[in-house]
Amino acid sequence: MGDSDQGASGFETSSSFYDQSTRLLGMTPTEYQQGGNGMEIQFAVKPSSLGWVLVAATTQGICAIHLGDTVEELATQLQHQFPQAQLRQWDPSVENWLDQVIAWIETPQRGLNLPLDIQGTAFQQRVWQALQDIPLGRTTSYAAISTQIGNPKAVRAVARACAANQFAVAVPCHRVVGSDGALRGYRWGSDRKRALLEREATPTAKGNASQFS
Repeated sequence: MGDSDQGASGFETSSSFYDQSTRLLGMTPTEYQQGGNGMEIQFAVKPSSLGWVLVAATTQGICAIHLGDTVEELATQLQHQFPQAQLRQWDPSVENWLDQVIAWIETPQRGLNLPLDIQGTAFQQRVWQALQDIPLGRTTSYAAISTQIGNPKAVRAVARACAANQFAVAVPCHRVVGSDGALRGYRWGSDRKRALLEREATPTAKGNASQFS
């Protein structure tokens, strides 16, 4: 982790962050860095109007929400994220959370409140919390986020933290755009980013069948 990352976090080192935030972690930092070694992760996959959606969870909460064009693509993403974990399908509680995510995708105004088992560096955690503070129907810039977290020079680091986000829609990195308003990158595709922002901006938005179906 670079100096700019540490300066924005408010903690001297990432280890001090974890020491003070263990209540948030289903996996220890070491287990996460080792690809979920020895952990069991339940997951479920279903289609939505923006393509397939995968939700995966540890015993502490959701550890990943991914969007994709095929089930195989999503399974590969999860395997790459947790290569050492035991992956099991169709736990009832995970399927319930998946249904909530899909319902939110179709009608964002209903709100979304899920137990998230978030892993990352202290800097990433700070950025992801700032993303969750962006109101529905609003956007902000990478530069604004870097200023908000106390490190206005860390614009590129903020962009990298957004790209590392593993929680589609729950940690709404789709609400971050360029200073000129351009959509810029989105790990789940610019078309999905545009669709999500359009739905959030419409008071009675509801998803319809699309090119992702």
